[in-house]
Amino acid sequence: MPNAYSRAMKAHESNNEGIRLQKILAQAGFGSRRKCEEMITEGRVEVDGELVTELGTRVDMSRQQIRVDGSRVRINPNHVTLALNKPRRVLSAMDDPKGRYTLADIVGDKYERIFHMGRLDYDSEGLILMTNDGELSQHVMHPKYEVEKTYIATVEGKLSGTVCRRLVKTGVQLDDGWIKLDHCAIIDQKRDATIVKVVLHSGKNRIVRRIFGSIGFPVKRLVRTQIGPIKLGELKSGSYRVLSQTEVRSLSKAVGL
Repeated sequence: MPNAYSRAMKAHESNNEGIRLQKILAQAGFGSRRKCEEMITEGRVEVDGELVTELGTRVDMSRQQIRVDGSRVRINPNHVTLALNKPRRVLSAMDDPKGRYTLADIVGDKYERIFHMGRLDYDSEGLILMTNDGELSQHVMHPKYEVEKTYIATVEGKLSGTVCRRLVKTGVQLDDGWIKLDHCAIIDQKRDATIVKVVLHSGKNRIVRRIFGSIGFPVKRLVRTQIGPIKLGELKSGSYRVLSQTEVRSLSKAVGL
């Protein structure tokens, strides 16, 4: 039977296992240590389903689950998530038997087991997300968690505001069913073309090109500028950047993690 000293030592060791909760939150992008301490004392943080308000609490991330305002905190030092600006005539793949330029030619071999979350067709440009976080990838690509995707499309002809509103309110029927846009706004018009901003949830293949092609406005250029909360921003074509913990957390929240 353990004596009082051994019981005290065991309790001391248990209390010193893991990492302080406020440090974990700061590493996950929730702000400074002081800000994270305030979140804890305000009753916004749970560990394994239990509300935690004590600042000395230590957590083992390999065994315990943390939630802030109901959203799960996920940290793995081996995981990386990238935002990549795909140029035209680059294949949304990691290799190609035909020898075409692929995403792997842009990213190189710096990151192990990294893969793209979704695709852009060969002639389209813009934002592609890549990760080696399997759980995040599954959620981003799963139809249940389809996040909003924003595109800037240049279409042939003069598209009217009436047509834009109809694409949002009624939609169009394609070979694989009805589809509507979440948002459609004309940005600029030229003599023989219209630049339009569109937002939709669907991740179906070539969906924006198919929508506008079906109503007689073929897409001449298509750039994806945003996926959920992640924006392309000023990222140059053919380059990529590593997402911050704050960005990864916002993306995870958007797809139900």
